Amino acid sequence: MERELPVLPMDTVAQEPVLRQRPPRRAENYNPTGKPPWLKVRATLGPNYRRLKDLMRGLSLHSVCEEAQCPNIFECWEHGTATFMILGDICTRACGFCAVKTGRPTELDWAEPERVAAAVQALGLKHAVITSVTRDDLINGGAEIFHGTIRAIRERCPGTTVEVLIPDYQGNWDALQITMAARPDVLNHNLETVPRLYPWVRPKAKYERSLELLRRAKAMDPTVLTKTGIMVGLGETRDEIVQVMRDVHAAGVDIMTIGQYLRPSIKHLPVERYYPPEEFDELKRVGEAIGIPHVEAGPLVRSSYHAHEQVQKLGGVQV
Repeated sequence: MERELPVLPMDTVAQEPVLRQRPPRRAENYNPTGKPPWLKVRATLGPNYRRLKDLMRGLSLHSVCEEAQCPNIFECWEHGTATFMILGDICTRACGFCAVKTGRPTELDWAEPERVAAAVQALGLKHAVITSVTRDDLINGGAEIFHGTIRAIRERCPGTTVEVLIPDYQGNWDALQITMAARPDVLNHNLETVPRLYPWVRPKAKYERSLELLRRAKAMDPTVLTKTGIMVGLGETRDEIVQVMRDVHAAGVDIMTIGQYLRPSIKHLPVERYYPPEEFDELKRVGEAIGIPHVEAGPLVRSSYHAHEQVQKLGGVQV
């Protein structure tokens, strides 16, 4: 018999994405003429890409690679790596940067963890990354499905490390504990941007709440690596980025990713500036000098980019 999670009133759910006003500051070096050459990606539709795509469709699974229009999808899928997106494909929030569909979710699939685990096994993944849409309509935000997915992968693929990229659970620390009880190797929650830009970039989120989630996750299980990431190019200043790095270090975070924001559509926030590769190199040096153990920074860096290498470098939970 299928179980049902408690739900919240639907007035807490975002209806559809809206065209948001520009942040109150335009960064220098805004490029209105298109993407610079270092952001051009060649689409390579090789056999592994097609195999993975067929597998995802055959198991009725979603990937954030597709839903969020990740620029690395061709490289990652051709190398047999993907980030699975659970809890459906409709998000209850309408963030100013995100390409994932928003609206009223209609599905909660209790068999999803087993299908994800089957895909991980079929692909022979050494490192599996699991994320989700945000489900503010559920009391625990879908934490039970995260827990079940981690456990299912452990049972089928005991040698595979597992990384989860979770929502903020609206500050529900019981939901966080449900996720942490499954002992992922990496617990990731993205700050996404600097605090000043939250009203435009993450209007339903709170910067301090996200930092508190990262602090609590590390306190719940210090052996689990914690991770976060931000986008640049939304109008932030260098000083603001450095302060976020200091906050991340103070929260005990092990891994930080920094990548270029790319506008998914005209409905989303505009790109205020394209950072050249050498500036990402400098941000990496600054972050690691502050004390963050590993900073992954680059124009095309996303949350799961080189995720397996990061776990190999820092070590993860051995189950």
